[in-house]
Amino acid sequence: MAAASAASDTPLQKTPLYDLHVELGARMVPFASYAMPVQYPAGLMAEHRHTRTAAGLFDISHMGQLRLVGPDAAAALETLMPVDVIDLAPGKQRYGLLLNDAGGILDDLMFFNEGHGSLFVIVNGACKVADLAHIQAHIGARCDVQPMPDHALLALQGPQAAATLARLSPGVERFVFMTGGAVQIGGIPAFVTRSGYTGEDGFEISVKAGDAEALARLLLAQPEVQPVGLGARNSLRLEAGLCLYGQDIDETTTPVEAALNWAMQKVRRAGGARAGGFPGAGKVLAQLAAAGDLDDHTTLTRKRVGLVALERIPVRDGTLLESFEGQAIGQVTSGLLGPTADRPIAMGYVAMAFSAPGTRLQAIVRGKPVPMEVTAMPFVPTRYFRG
Repeated sequence: MAAASAASDTPLQKTPLYDLHVELGARMVPFASYAMPVQYPAGLMAEHRHTRTAAGLFDISHMGQLRLVGPDAAAALETLMPVDVIDLAPGKQRYGLLLNDAGGILDDLMFFNEGHGSLFVIVNGACKVADLAHIQAHIGARCDVQPMPDHALLALQGPQAAATLARLSPGVERFVFMTGGAVQIGGIPAFVTRSGYTGEDGFEISVKAGDAEALARLLLAQPEVQPVGLGARNSLRLEAGLCLYGQDIDETTTPVEAALNWAMQKVRRAGGARAGGFPGAGKVLAQLAAAGDLDDHTTLTRKRVGLVALERIPVRDGTLLESFEGQAIGQVTSGLLGPTADRPIAMGYVAMAFSAPGTRLQAIVRGKPVPMEVTAMPFVPTRYFRG
């Protein structure tokens, strides 16, 4: 998921569900060049809790969808990421990271092997134009790059999502996490994956733009489902320990610094059958080697960590982190009072010497120190972790 883009004089784009959001009383805000619902009349806290207990419906149509088609598509995409694309079986999905030549993260994305040489890819909304140009420039000669601007994307998330969707599309409950396929939902053709960005069970649903409103109304007519905006999506993903692109990860952070080592399979690491061969491989592989050496603070100098405040004071993004001796050691990238965690939580980057769970440090909030402790993520028990 990507952070909001900077304001400009360019008119905001609208998703196919814009009129429905307005009808439902949503407060609309600029996000990734789109007018998007930040919350509905129920409010952020209620929407967050409803997603944790029932099923929330999110409009994520601002995100980019595309297909890479051709017998060389998987091998081509693998040259852009430190991720195993070639061995991903048909019907399965995986988390990926587009890197620049310095090992920085251009975007995080999801890709699905549709079989027969076709990969379905979802990228962040704020990055989709640049991503498409990057992919076309680097591998467009090896596969057919097919943007899908005529498609919308919805997410149905929560512990009751599977039972709800199965009522309208019998059989979807058989999909396990990070799998999916083409289905009919109440007679509407759609492509679903069992995935999401809340830490809950759920589905992301790609559908023709012209069918999006009918599908959303059908889902909202189910007793378990309520609309949920970007505000609660942000608090849900932070409680699940998930990164927001442009805020927690960007072109200046490597996958290792971002603690995304789990997203890089052994086959792409040093000693693997297809080690390296991706942008920034030298730096990333060196950092991976250093990650296990707590005394090596030169190759890997910082790391993304989870943080909890020891006082009930929210610590927001941009807050300076210091040692108790007053040494600047990092910065918060995301932070809020977790509705489910019921305490102030944050994530940020700290010097490696301060990255071990249990380490105490302090955040400087309005000039006053707030004691914090490094902790493992996620901050609340999650059913699913993206990846």
